[in-house]
This record gives sequence, C-alpha cells and structure tokens, in this order.
Amino acid sequence: MAGFEERLSLLKQEIVAQGRRVLDLCTRAVECHFDGDQGKAREVVKADEAIDTADVAIERASVPLLAMGQTNEHAIRSVLTIVKVNNELERIADDGVAIAEKVLEPHRFTERVPDVFRVMANSVLGVLRDATRSLEREDPELARQVLLFDDTVAQFKAQILRETETAVTQASVGFAFRLLAVTKALERIADHATNICEQVIYLKRGLIVRHRPEGWSEPEAPASR
Repeated sequence: MAGFEERLSLLKQEIVAQGRRVLDLCTRAVECHFDGDQGKAREVVKADEAIDTADVAIERASVPLLAMGQTNEHAIRSVLTIVKVNNELERIADDGVAIAEKVLEPHRFTERVPDVFRVMANSVLGVLRDATRSLEREDPELARQVLLFDDTVAQFKAQILRETETAVTQASVGFAFRLLAVTKALERIADHATNICEQVIYLKRGLIVRHRPEGWSEPEAPASR
C-alpha cells in the first residue's frame, strides 16, 4: 500500500487536473454565451459529467488520508485544503453550466451585450485562471493578488446592473433577466475562486483571510482556543 506522501502527491495531481478541467469548462461557457453557440453549450453541459465524477473520486480518496494518523500540521492542512478546494471547483463548474444553459433556452435575443459585461466575464476568467495557478504552484502571493482584485468584479457587477436597468426601458425584459442571471453566475465563480485562494494562503502560511465590507484583510494567525 502506498504511503501517505505518495498518496497525497497523487491527490494533489488530481486536484490540479480538476482545476484545469473547470477552467476549460468556464472558458467555453463564456464563449458560447457571447457566440450564441448552442452546440458548444451542449458540450459544456456534457463536460460537467467528468468533473462530477472526479469530484466524487477526490473526496473518496481524501478521507482515508485523514485516517492515517498524520500529526504534521502542514500534511493535515494539505488534505483539508484539497477537500475544500474540490468542493469550490465543483460549484464553479455548476455556475459554468448555468451560463451554458442560458444559451440553450428556446428564446433568442438580438440585443447587444454591453461591453462592460464582456470585460467582467474576461476578468472573472482571469481570476479563476490565477486561482488555479496559485493552487498548482502553492503560491500564496499570487493568491493574495487575486483576493485584492476581487473587489473589481463587484464594481463591474454594479455597472452592469445600472446598464441593465437602462436596457429594460430600451429592450426586452427577458434579455435583461438573462443578463442578470449570467452576471450572478460570473460573480459566484469569482467568489469561489477567491475561496480557493484563501485556502492556498492557509495551506502555505497557516493564516486566515477574512472578507470585510471595506475589502480583504491581510492574512492573520488563527485565534488560539
């Protein structure tokens, strides 16, 4: 039977591969939304099956590691990080599928998507890309940079909401609701990506990051009990 370190190394490889699958799914989901490509949207929905399968496999492989009696704090944090990140990645994939499913709805709209929406979508994909990179490299500084950028996504959302209100008076309500639904899905993807970055910082430094109304705090040591 493989030892703890070997099994943990394999599990790390699996979570990195899962991150790449999820990033690819979300990238294609955004592309199919802009292109109105229903064929690509169906591919996105289908791709989620492999992600769900990997999600279950990673969780099942993680539990026995916690039962191997490790006392090294970093080793324990490594397993807990994989479990938590695995959950975040599965939720991100669900949000990507939600975007693709909007393309598959029967009603087609001819209104032009606001430019700020495209900027937000590309920014969210950048956040997800850097979050998965920080996980792969176990890079807490890159993770910190992603957290600092997260408030920009909220600013994009506020602008999109303002433009959507205008669109309702000039275009169809259905188009506005679809745009809002996709915007919320993108915001959730960014939120889950920043959660991954929090876990990377905790893994490498044992520090906790808290999200406050004024923005992300600097990492701090957990409170002693």
